[in-house]
Amino acid sequence: MAEPESTVINTEVKQKDPSKALVIAVTTRAIFNLEEEHKLYLEKGKEEYTRHQQANQDKPLPPGTAFAFIQAARYVNEKILESNPAEKDLFDILVLSNNSPESGTRIINSAKHYGLEISKFCFVSDEDSTQYLKSHRVKLFLSADRTDVCNALRRGVSSALIFQQEIEAPSTPLRVVFDGDAVLFSDETDQVFREQGLEGAVQYERAMEAVPMGEGPLKAFAMHLGKIRKKFSQEESPIRTYLVTARSGRDMGIRAIKTLREWGLAIDEAFFMDGAPKGPILAQIQPHIFFDDGLHNIQGAQDAGVPSAWVP
Repeated sequence: MAEPESTVINTEVKQKDPSKALVIAVTTRAIFNLEEEHKLYLEKGKEEYTRHQQANQDKPLPPGTAFAFIQAARYVNEKILESNPAEKDLFDILVLSNNSPESGTRIINSAKHYGLEISKFCFVSDEDSTQYLKSHRVKLFLSADRTDVCNALRRGVSSALIFQQEIEAPSTPLRVVFDGDAVLFSDETDQVFREQGLEGAVQYERAMEAVPMGEGPLKAFAMHLGKIRKKFSQEESPIRTYLVTARSGRDMGIRAIKTLREWGLAIDEAFFMDGAPKGPILAQIQPHIFFDDGLHNIQGAQDAGVPSAWVP
């Protein structure tokens, strides 16, 4: 596996052991608001974009959708190291960028300006930068480019598409919300629902109640997050996890709960919405990130000012 064209180590932060850490890769457009610069790139080309980035290299970029999530990851690391300075099970954030190192200086300067705990900046000239995710042991990839996300999912890396939105950074602890089917769990019940309707899906769930559901695309990430979460008591944990699912608790909730128990995945709170809009409950939770496979749910979350990531 070839190494990225240029990897810049951030000497200002503690470097993590990627074999132990929860490695998260984010693209520059996921972590910073680069919509104006991206428009310039599309309309005027790479040279004009590079000139603009170099001319503004000391001007910090505004925060993007994944910014609050990355900020909260640093808070979790601080809490872990407070209780055990030798702990290796930490968040390890790397930025994956199609920028050249010259135009990437502004990205590095912006991260340092905000005090983000980013270990490495990987500047990749290849069209498909996701080929480098496995070599960096990435457990979650967040991108504003749909092709990137689909390529990463094909490579077996938990991935989600970030939609750019202006958000107010939620307070700590780190709060992560997962949808159930086709995110944490496989989409088997969704398929039955599409073919046989609600009644068919309910009957299928009752028949399969004792059988744990298959793994969804974000299960591996959720399990590693749960492993870090277990280092703390529920009262002192710097991480809170939530399940917010369209399933009804009465007819289809039991199998979901049994599956989580079978996996050993502790979820702090579960909400079975029975098809009701998720926006109001998400506005109350105020998560740093919300993962869902339904674009209508993502839209509802965005309307509620919640940082959202779509799992295609």
